[in-house]
Amino acid sequence: MNVLELTAILGTGACAAGFVGALTGLGGGVVIVPLLTLGLGVDIRYAVGTALVSVIATSSGAAAAYVKEGYSNLRLGIFFEVATTLGALGGAFVAAWAPTNAIAIVFGIALLSSAAFSWQRHPAAVRDAPPDPLAVRLKLTGTFPEDGGTRGYAPRKIPAAFGLMGVAGVLSGLLGIGSGAFKVLAMDRVMRLPYKVSTTTSNFMIGVTAAASAGIYVSRGYVDPGLAMPVVLGVLAGAALGTRVLATARAGALRLFFTAVIVLLALEMVVQGVKGAV
Repeated sequence: MNVLELTAILGTGACAAGFVGALTGLGGGVVIVPLLTLGLGVDIRYAVGTALVSVIATSSGAAAAYVKEGYSNLRLGIFFEVATTLGALGGAFVAAWAPTNAIAIVFGIALLSSAAFSWQRHPAAVRDAPPDPLAVRLKLTGTFPEDGGTRGYAPRKIPAAFGLMGVAGVLSGLLGIGSGAFKVLAMDRVMRLPYKVSTTTSNFMIGVTAAASAGIYVSRGYVDPGLAMPVVLGVLAGAALGTRVLATARAGALRLFFTAVIVLLALEMVVQGVKGAV
């Protein structure tokens, strides 16, 4: 495979990753890491470093559009970045000594867990419960566009969600996935936010989380410009397309798409990790 062919493969795969990341709030790392490790045989630490750079690009490409359209909750995202940033720094340090096959297995298990939780239905009684008093004091409530108007919402269980955000940060630094899966899980399942608010706020957050740990990977030489350049360009193009699709997509379809993508990739990563092939 020559340089031109490699660049074309990376650009195309990254475009798909950016599209998936913008639609689901995952950040694109769930596609980039398997593409590089399973498809191209890249060492998983270099794949994670490249994926973190792509996550920053996905967030940059999608977050601005979502904020302008009124979907993202900026105050909520900034509040939770305290937990995710600290977790991301810890995860990046752990990745330096963790075996690569162990990282691959943890990657797969983390995604399978998030898929299982994300597909569960919300109990209607819980949706109608009063907002968390802490959310009211911190002014974390908000509105988002729906059916030609706006719909209000109020986050719940703020302390539990804050703890999950810390776990999400650790996984971001360790796995390079932007931790969007667990951020969406915390906001969608624990806080009972509307699904589009969860995914768009996750897109806003993942860039900061990834940047916190990406610096550590850069300092250790795990970010290869030859891999990162076509990946970033492809991710930006895919993220721009994904933002256009999300505004008109149905939440149920997004949830199904989210689950299908991460289950397939998670199973492949676990299998290859067990075989020691990554």
